[in-house]
Amino acid sequence: MSRNPISQLATLGEEVLGKAAQNPAAGKVIELATQLKDRVDDLSKQVRGLQGLEARFAALEERVAALEAPKRARKPAEKPGEEA
Repeated sequence: MSRNPISQLATLGEEVLGKAAQNPAAGKVIELATQLKDRVDDLSKQVRGLQGLEARFAALEERVAALEAPKRARKPAEKPGEEA
């Protein structure tokens, strides 16, 4: 039975990883790559949290701007029968 190219590549990849795991330098590289992946995952979670804060901050800025907007002075309404 012939093996398909995908399974051959998978087997070859497993062999390479097995040999690399035996090499101390390669083991260190794999460990650092794993740590880097974990750090990137943590940073992406933090960035998602910051995006929510940015939306809340923008809404607050709009509310403050509306409160600080100069109010138009209204003329007192004249009552019927009064003359100016």
